[in-house]
Amino acid sequence: MSFTFEPGRTRVVFGRGTAASVREEAERLGATRVLLIARHGGDKVAAGLGTLLAARFTGAVMHTPVEVTERALASLREHGANCVVSVGGGSSTGLSKALSARAGVPQIVIPTTYAGSEVTPVLGETAAGLKKTRRDPAVQPGAVIYDVDLTLDLPLDVTVTSALNALAHAVAARGNENPLVDAIATKAIEGVLHALGGNPSTVDARTELLSSAWLAGTCLASVPMGLHHKLAHVLGGTFGLPHAATHTALLAHTAPQDLVKRIHDTATRFGAATSLRELGMAESDLPRAAEIAEHPDALRVLTNAWRDASPG
Repeated sequence: MSFTFEPGRTRVVFGRGTAASVREEAERLGATRVLLIARHGGDKVAAGLGTLLAARFTGAVMHTPVEVTERALASLREHGANCVVSVGGGSSTGLSKALSARAGVPQIVIPTTYAGSEVTPVLGETAAGLKKTRRDPAVQPGAVIYDVDLTLDLPLDVTVTSALNALAHAVAARGNENPLVDAIATKAIEGVLHALGGNPSTVDARTELLSSAWLAGTCLASVPMGLHHKLAHVLGGTFGLPHAATHTALLAHTAPQDLVKRIHDTATRFGAATSLRELGMAESDLPRAAEIAEHPDALRVLTNAWRDASPG
C-alpha cells in the first residue's frame, strides 16, 4: 500500500433550508459584492444575499466554453464583484470555477443536481471544439452549500442521469490504495444505487442522492482521470453530447463487472439512454473520438457503448 493524500479545504454546509446561510458564508469569505450565477432557482439565493448581490449572470452553458466565461468575467469586473456564488448544475459550477481561477475571487457553490464536481479542484473547459481538463487548487470552492430542498423539484430524467454521473465519479475511485478514498467511493456507490432502487423523488432519497454526490466528488478529487471521464469530456466538448446523459450511456461499459448489471438495469428502469446512438452520436464519428481520447481501449469502449452491446 502506497499513496499520497491531500484532503480538500472546502467548507460544506449540508441539510434542508441551508441556502438561507448564503450571506453568512459569503461574508465569511470576505465578500462585499457578489456575482450570482443562476439560470433557474436563484431567486431565493438572490434574496438571501440581500445587499451583497451586485449582479446576476444567467448565461452558463454545458462544458464551460471559454467565450461564455469571458462574458461572465466582463460582468464580474463591470460590477466590481469580489465573490462568485453559483446555483444550479454542472454548467453553473464549471463557470463559477473558471471565474474564480481567472479573477482570483472566492466562490460558493450551491448545487441543485448530483454531479459532485463542486467539491473537486478539477475544471473542464471547452475551446475550439476541444474540452481540456486541469486540476488546480485555485478552482476549489471555498464553500459548498447543499440544500436538499433545492433538489426536490428536479425532473426525474435529470435526477437519474445526474445521479449516475455522480456514480461514475465514485466508480473511478473505488479500489484506490488509499483506504479512506476506497471507503468513501464504496459508500457513494451504494448510496446512489439504493436511492435509485426505490422512488428517487422522496425527501429521503433526495437526501441520500445529494450526500452520495458529495462523497463521490470528494473521492474523485483524489484520483487521476481514467478512460471513462476522458471519453465523457471528448464526447461533450467535441461532439456536443449532454454531460450527465453521456456518463449514463458510457458507465455500463466502463464500470467493474460486479456493478455493470446493476447500473444498466437502473438506467433502463427509468428509460435513460444506455447507448451513444440514442444520444445522437454518429457511428462514423467514433474513430475520431477515440483518437482524441488517446487511449488504447477507447474505440472498443465507444463502439460497445454506441451499440449498447451486451454490457457485462
